[in-house]
Amino acid sequence: MTTPGSVPTPYLRVDTARLRANVARAAERAAAARVGLRPHAKTHKCVEVARLQLAAGAAGLTVATTGEAEVFAEHGVEDLFVAYPLWPDAGVARRLRNLAGRVDLAVGVDSVEGAHRLGSTLAGAGLAVLVEVDSGQHRTGVPPADAGAVAAAAAEAGLAVRGVFTFPGHAYAPAAGATGAADEAAALATAVASFRDAGLEPDVVSGGSTPTLESSLAGPGVLTELRPGVYVFGDAQQWELGSTGPEDVALTCRSTVVSHTGGRVVLDAGSKVLGADRPPWASGWGRLPAYPAARVVQLAEHHAVVDLAGAPLPPLGARVDVVPNHVCAAVNLADVLWADDTEPWPVAARGRNG
Repeated sequence: MTTPGSVPTPYLRVDTARLRANVARAAERAAAARVGLRPHAKTHKCVEVARLQLAAGAAGLTVATTGEAEVFAEHGVEDLFVAYPLWPDAGVARRLRNLAGRVDLAVGVDSVEGAHRLGSTLAGAGLAVLVEVDSGQHRTGVPPADAGAVAAAAAEAGLAVRGVFTFPGHAYAPAAGATGAADEAAALATAVASFRDAGLEPDVVSGGSTPTLESSLAGPGVLTELRPGVYVFGDAQQWELGSTGPEDVALTCRSTVVSHTGGRVVLDAGSKVLGADRPPWASGWGRLPAYPAARVVQLAEHHAVVDLAGAPLPPLGARVDVVPNHVCAAVNLADVLWADDTEPWPVAARGRNG
């Protein structure tokens, strides 16, 4: 524990009241829609946040890597889904076997070849698989109509086939949330039909993202669970997309005004703290809650240059909060999140990228 104002800037701070409200709101909405919630922990990588989500009723956690799964398993999380089409070598296979012996573990697969690989290295290990389908992002995932063939290959390879999943990542664009959710629902319905044509019944039909969360909950249809991540904290991207209001943003970077060069504010929080993500539609590299019209207009490793849009300059030495564009990237750059400026929460899964 420390006292407010004593933590050196720049640092990531968590407003725990807002965090708890975000967790509770999503959990309540999912329960009302009778849809399971399996939050994606790659956003926070933090055991304390995971415990809040599980206490609110989350069925388990989603992670992106074997390493993230290991960290949360070590801290008592008993139900984990690696939402990624793994291609394990011998070392990763050993780690997955060890995990499957301790927790309820599922992993992703998105090809017949991937199913054969998982079967040859992990059949009998006790883990399950979910087939990933492409619902419009065109990143990973098979065409939905091919989901049954991949599921059948996984079953023939000796794997327990639990269901199907997708990520509607193309919803990360202005006015795309409802369309992304509709694409997600259509893709998953086609995938379920493909499973049934192959003589298989999916127990889990999983989708979800923060931009599509409200639309997906409004008409869950075939969905049995959702896997949003950013909703716990919010970020400047979600603020700009309208998925998160500024009053709900629970993680900011507290920084110090170090210069007024050029009549603009320069902060001590650069890309090595905020992250460097900026999608083409974003209006800056971050936003300031105290100055809604302001934008971070230039970002270097240790400098954030802010245009305050005509607002008076805060004095040199003043502390200012910045909302990172992409909170997942910012968290992965930090060792600690400071809860209410007083309690350090370790970013326990930081850097566990494999």
